[in-house]
Amino acid sequence: MSAKLIDGKQIAAEVEAEVRRECEALASKGVIPGLVAIRVGDDAASEVYVRNKAKKATELGLNGTQKHLSATTSQREIEAEIDRLNADDAVDGILLQLPLPSHLDSKALLDRIDPRKDVDGFHPVNVGRLQQGRPCLVPCTPMGVIRLLESSGIAIGGCRAIVVGRSDIVGKPVAALLLHRHATVTIAHSRTPDLAGAVREADIVVAAVGKAMMITGEMIKPGAAVIDVGINRIEYGFDKLDRLGEAKRNAVLTKGSALVGDVDFESARSVAGWITPVPGGVGPMTIAYLLKNTLQAAKDRRA
Repeated sequence: MSAKLIDGKQIAAEVEAEVRRECEALASKGVIPGLVAIRVGDDAASEVYVRNKAKKATELGLNGTQKHLSATTSQREIEAEIDRLNADDAVDGILLQLPLPSHLDSKALLDRIDPRKDVDGFHPVNVGRLQQGRPCLVPCTPMGVIRLLESSGIAIGGCRAIVVGRSDIVGKPVAALLLHRHATVTIAHSRTPDLAGAVREADIVVAAVGKAMMITGEMIKPGAAVIDVGINRIEYGFDKLDRLGEAKRNAVLTKGSALVGDVDFESARSVAGWITPVPGGVGPMTIAYLLKNTLQAAKDRRA
């Protein structure tokens, strides 16, 4: 068998179309949802991420802007900027791009964002409401995972699901979302005894551990849905190059590197029922749900 490929780009485009339609409806009432992304320092990847988020926001009818602060900006100065944005009625969503320079306390800064404008869903108020199944702004990548499953017609209720990874950003919130949809959920991690055996029992596997190609086909239950959240750049000398598909192996040999997920895609796709690629799977969903959260924040603040 060969798994059905879950096209994250196509499903993200559906989410974006929903956002665009609702933004047009709000614009007719004089409301333009506003998103401000704060970037501190000169991390190249962060610059690309923030630029892409702001650009996509504008494309969909939101007011997407960037606030770039120098790497030497103090904790107090960033707190003042967040306070200013919290008080600005034109701003519906505030995003603090991570990672931050080492001298800054990222948790304290994230906690300072108004929970109603916390479009990343990281504030303790939103985390607590999510755990209780109450309305809140939900972290973007976990919601993207759920939408990929639901849009692919994969039943969550009554199934066994495993989340490999226990981060506050992906692992814990996606487990909560699966639990709220009546799955029986296991959270696994590096210290889980017999990880392969635990994964093999699952009808849904969410890999979010941050280790390249850790989940292999031998660990997958036949017919399971595999959602690969991982994004890892591998280079020549990587010990699993022989397991790559031809295109990625050639990319490593000719360009020096390639992106892979936490799942050994080639071996898993021969066992799974559904699988997401890397790139083009979960990644596009994260930005789509960031903008959907900004739209939701704009509506909730004016309700």
